[in-house]
Amino acid sequence: MNKRKLAKVYRTDIKNLPEKFLLLGFPGNGLIGTFTISYLISHLQMKLVGDINHPDMPPTLFVENGEVLSPIRIYQKDNIYAIISDIPVFPEIASDFVASIAEFCLKSKINRVVVPSGVDTQSTDNKDLKTYGLATDESFEKIMYENDIPKFISGSIIGTDATVILTFKNYKIPLLMMYTSCHPFFPDPQASVAAISSLAKILKIQVDTSDIQKRIDYLKIQHKNLMQETLDALQPEKQLPSKIPPIYR
Repeated sequence: MNKRKLAKVYRTDIKNLPEKFLLLGFPGNGLIGTFTISYLISHLQMKLVGDINHPDMPPTLFVENGEVLSPIRIYQKDNIYAIISDIPVFPEIASDFVASIAEFCLKSKINRVVVPSGVDTQSTDNKDLKTYGLATDESFEKIMYENDIPKFISGSIIGTDATVILTFKNYKIPLLMMYTSCHPFFPDPQASVAAISSLAKILKIQVDTSDIQKRIDYLKIQHKNLMQETLDALQPEKQLPSKIPPIYR
């Protein structure tokens, strides 16, 4: 029996607050999770409080303003935490990686997790952009209703998203997956605007996405390589039968 390789989570300056949210973003369809969480980290001026490493992850570091950064980082502002990954979560480590985040939630007493993601739809017209919610807890169902977020009704979910849902459900940590219609194979910052607006309602914060609107073309080019790396990492998942029901109906 193989021993689970849990990712190591390094934390500093963690406060104990009564109700805590975790926003989790990683590369996926349209890079919706990456764009959305990156924007909120900047908008809320969240503080870097730690990072996550896994022994099977390729050694990668980023340098920003002369500071060395881990590709998977933990941020905090008051009762809101955010974990963002700037590299794809490979299927081989997804289970261990998500379990480590669930353990982090338990230790930090985080009781709500929100994951923005993207979904391929037949229409990606900007006027038709919608965000759908899939909740594992009644408290999130109520929040969706109060904020006019339509409910995921039926369909199939595969890959890392499925791992996230199953893991947090098993850990009994309330989870809300937010699926925004997008172009799955290209960076889609325009769709992320809809995701940001929906998430802002849940967090009860004000946002201004005009900066993203002005930089749509630049962001598409800037994140082109990350999108390709994500598609390459998820290639085994793409080899599943193509006749998979849509993620929502």
